[in-house]
Parts: sequence; C-alpha cells; structure tokens
Amino acid sequence: MKIFGAIAAVTMLVAGSVQAAETVTITDVTGREVSVNVPVEHVILGEGRLVYGLATLDTENPFARVVGWRDDLEKADPEGFEIYAAKYPKIKDLPTFGGVKDGSFDVEQTISLQPDVVIMNVESKAATEDAGFDEKLEAVGIPLVYIDFRDAPMKNTETSMRILGKLTGKEDRAEEFIKFRADHIKVITDRLAKANPEKPKVFIERAAGYSEECCMSFGNENFGTMVEMAGGINIAADIIPGTFGTINPEQVVASNPDQFVGTGGDWEAYAPGMGWVPVGPGADMVEARRKMVALTERPAFRGIKATQNGNIHIVWHQFYNSPYQFVVIEQMAKWFHPDLFGDINPEESFRELHERFLPIDYQPGYFISIKDSATN
Repeated sequence: MKIFGAIAAVTMLVAGSVQAAETVTITDVTGREVSVNVPVEHVILGEGRLVYGLATLDTENPFARVVGWRDDLEKADPEGFEIYAAKYPKIKDLPTFGGVKDGSFDVEQTISLQPDVVIMNVESKAATEDAGFDEKLEAVGIPLVYIDFRDAPMKNTETSMRILGKLTGKEDRAEEFIKFRADHIKVITDRLAKANPEKPKVFIERAAGYSEECCMSFGNENFGTMVEMAGGINIAADIIPGTFGTINPEQVVASNPDQFVGTGGDWEAYAPGMGWVPVGPGADMVEARRKMVALTERPAFRGIKATQNGNIHIVWHQFYNSPYQFVVIEQMAKWFHPDLFGDINPEESFRELHERFLPIDYQPGYFISIKDSATN
C-alpha cells in the first residue's frame, strides 16, 4: 500500500506539472501567431521599458522572469531605474543588449540565455526581420512576440497587456489593470462628450528641449490621440502623417496654439547639457520650472497664445511608452478644461496605480505647469 501510495503521489505530481504548463498560440499585435509554453519562466525584454507593463502583473518582483533586457531604462528613465534597483539590486547585473534598430542587438547572446520568449516593441519588427533575427530565433525554437505601448498605444495597450497576462499566467490581473485604466479614461471621455466644450488648439512637443532644433511632435497616435481624448485639438494631426514626426517653428507660429504641452525627462545620458525638462519620480521641480520657462523663450514660442496666457505644461515623457496613459489624459483634460475637471486628481490616480499594481512607492514630479508655484 505504501508503494501504491508513492506511485499515486508521483502520478499526481506529474499530472500537476503537465497542467501547470501548456502550449498556447498567442496572436501578437502584428497579427503573427506564435506558440509559447506558458507560464514563461525566462524572458528577454527587447526594450527595458517594457517592464512598466510587466510590473503591473509581476508586482512582487517584476524581474523574477527577466534573464536579459535592452539597456534603455537606465538611460531614458534613470530615476525610475534607480528606484527599482534600490528594491531589486540584482537588476544591475542582468545581461543587457543594445537596440535592434541601431544594430547593436546581440542575437547570439540572446540565444545563449535560453529564454522561453523574447518580447519586443513593435517598431523594432522591420529591423528584426531585415537582420534575420526572427529566423535565427525560430530556428532554435525561441518564440518572438511583439507588443506595443508606443507606436499605437491607444489601439494596442489593452491587447499588449492581455498578451503579457497570457505569457505570465496572470490573465486575471491583466484584466483588472485594463479595467482600472479604461474606467479612468471613460470618466474623461464621457464627460467631454456630454459637455461638448470648445476645444483649445494644442501643440504637443515631443522631448522638448532635447536638441536645439524645433519641433518634434506627434501625429494621429500616441500623445496626439491623447490630446484629442483630453478635449484638445492636436495642431500637428494634419501635418504629421504617422505617430511621430517634426513640424517647423513657422507652423507653430501660424497655428498659434492655446495650450503647449512638452514631454520631459532626465536625458543627461542621451543629450547632456541640453534644454530638456527633468520631470519624473522625485524630480527637482525648481530646476524643472527653470528649464520649462527657458523653453518659452525660443523665438517660435514668445508670441503664441499659450505663452501669453501661461498655458505652458510639461509631462513625463515615458507616458508615451507605458500602459499608464490614462494619468496624462486626466492631467491634460484638467489643464484644457479646468472648470469641467476640477474634481479630477491625476496625482492620486497615479498614486492608486502604484498602490494597487506596482511594487514601488509613488513619488510626485511627473507634471509641472508654468502657473504652478515655483516651490512645488
């Protein structure tokens, strides 16, 4: 009977193991069907900032599955990187990669780490295929999945979160986050639809002050769409045909926007000494304000309505590459229509997101407006 019991126990253990892992077909944001054994235990992130999404699911330790990642988080969001590194110091020892688009991604190193899946942002797809990386990974049985929080995030964020949920076995958690995000956005869009207020013309400058040239912006996606959802008119929508592009200073002057929103961050690693506004977790808001004011002194901005009326704002750039977009939609709606959204508190919304879904504490510093107190 003891032998029979032992055999039964082993049988149950094996059965349980079989049930714990299964092969599923995932349709990624490009429409590719990919077979993956889930839940995955070893993941390579083709972009470090994909951890913004992963952290909402693997809240106890967003890096538990990560065996390698691109080196962009430390450069693009150094404050965020250090906050995560303080809690998870081993992330500084994770193998890092360069980018596929700049030719510094090491596919052989990727293969050597034996990941269960490689997750990449969709804009790297063309470069990945041109270099034949997809074929090399497929040849050794490593699935490649594309998600998207940047190219068309207002279209693809929910799909991307569901893909991450399927990969990690955290599908219920993914749905909880999706609902939380959607509910916040719906409050804004429903109220705007009902009130139908006059919409201000808005110029959204991507990475304002990053270089001496003006002006990077957004077309009909990403922040361009978020401006529209917040009750504004994106002046670059008819000028830039895709998600990203540039308009010239003369077009800014001719459009004479009512509101200016620039994106900012600490980019000393990318553009040392330039005029970018260093907003982000725990930012020095006095320094951020100083650099924000300097942006308005550029020739194209001195006479526009936004400057004359003090409607100059800066938001954290990484809202454009994370699933947290609802927070900046709330903030822009509050700036564009203060009477309509006086009860909305984006800081508290972002704090709640941290408390419910993220393993790190919320630190203010993600937004600043020229009308704010200089000591905020």
